[in-house]
Amino acid sequence: MNQKQDHRRTMLIGFALCFMILFRLIPPFPGLNDGGMAVLGLFLGVLILWLFVAIDWPSLLLIGALMTVPGLTGKAIFSASFGSPTVIFLIFTFVLTDALAKTGILRRIAVSFMTSRLAQRGPWHFVVLYFASILFLGSFISPTVLFFLYLPMLEEICSILSLEKGNKNAAMLMMGTVIMTGISSGMTPIAHVFPLIAINAYEAFAKTTVSTLSYLGLAIPVGLLTALLVVVMFRFLLRPPISEMHMERAMEIEKRLLSNGKENAVQPGTKRVIAVFFFVIILWIAPGLFSGMLPKGGVKTALMALSKLGTAFPPILGCVLLSIFTEKGEPLLHLGKALKEGVAWSAILMCAGTGAIGWALTQKSVGVMAWVSAHVAPIAVSFSPVMLFLFFALWSALQTNLSSNMVTATVVSAAALAMVSQLGGVHPALLLSSIGMLSAYAFATPPAMPCVAIAGSSGWTNMRQMMLYGFLAMLVAVFVTTAWGMSVGSALF
Repeated sequence: MNQKQDHRRTMLIGFALCFMILFRLIPPFPGLNDGGMAVLGLFLGVLILWLFVAIDWPSLLLIGALMTVPGLTGKAIFSASFGSPTVIFLIFTFVLTDALAKTGILRRIAVSFMTSRLAQRGPWHFVVLYFASILFLGSFISPTVLFFLYLPMLEEICSILSLEKGNKNAAMLMMGTVIMTGISSGMTPIAHVFPLIAINAYEAFAKTTVSTLSYLGLAIPVGLLTALLVVVMFRFLLRPPISEMHMERAMEIEKRLLSNGKENAVQPGTKRVIAVFFFVIILWIAPGLFSGMLPKGGVKTALMALSKLGTAFPPILGCVLLSIFTEKGEPLLHLGKALKEGVAWSAILMCAGTGAIGWALTQKSVGVMAWVSAHVAPIAVSFSPVMLFLFFALWSALQTNLSSNMVTATVVSAAALAMVSQLGGVHPALLLSSIGMLSAYAFATPPAMPCVAIAGSSGWTNMRQMMLYGFLAMLVAVFVTTAWGMSVGSALF
């Protein structure tokens, strides 16, 4: 860090701290008490830090500072932050997905999509199957891990198919990799922070949970339809010379991608790791899927009991099972090592911080939500339910492509809860789930996700193309989300 950057960082930290302190000293705004002013100042201050400085230590600062707010207790704040089921869910899901990634099976699944009989039927079939592999694998692993899994494979594929840098086909594959990575991150809450932040905000507000099945019923159709329309957009707007792809060489992909050393080999115990992972997924979705279908009896009672255990129980059980099962005398999971290497602790800390501030903002004793509602409700009172939904969908998609995904999920969720609780017309769980999903759709600008910057500077595409098609894909996602959410999605929550 050079002197100029250090000075800027110091100024931003000082500016943020001024907000945090000043709001405790000035007279409360009309409708707010001292506690409300303190929480509002902390929220604005930490927002500056999250956007421009870091996400980890500011989250710790926020949690500690909230304990000094009148009317809030340390026990309640810890419960809403590190004690949140969302944080526990995220930690052990990260551990599970890390164990899965280390088996070598993910790369093989990706290759199986690209070398299937369907992919061999023509260039467009190959492109669609390539994108489909990203959507499938990205539903279970973090976007950063996914992109860096695919980046070397993409470069190898371009070499095999004789695609040079600057070629529209290569540009389509690179842009599509980034866009599909973002879409896949919103399709499930598994190992994905952004949906969980919004869902956690709703659960803290409503004192009830969002069913995993309900979220999947919203996010998977939206993701698949958006991905399909992105391919159509590439076909008719980018118009790549698809016939120039040398598909007769496609079968070399399997040989080249799976014969490059030990890291590509399927590791011992892979079948057991996969079995445990899918067992965990079944535990997540089974209560919502089958409880309503089954008659009263032992199975239904068991499913209802499982549902009451919460979403954090299945990954905890999965980690225990992997720690118990052995292969050649070694456990399938070394939990201590996995917690150290496989967990994105910065994301965990921010998730804890957003949980704490989200809880604080919704406390009646603080009064921030009521104060915000009183000011924003008159602006949106003329909005129809569809327009209200569209407004927040567009806000989420725009902000996530211009700033931090996690900050987007936090800020937009807080505003949405304040407005919807007063206006009605849209189910808060549906709206917050949509905000969380769209917060993952970050694929238009470098601040959105690191993979955008990497793709734009790779030579396979350029930043102008990346931004143009990224924003077009964003608009497609907004309208698909609104259409699906306000029709079918309303029945899911």
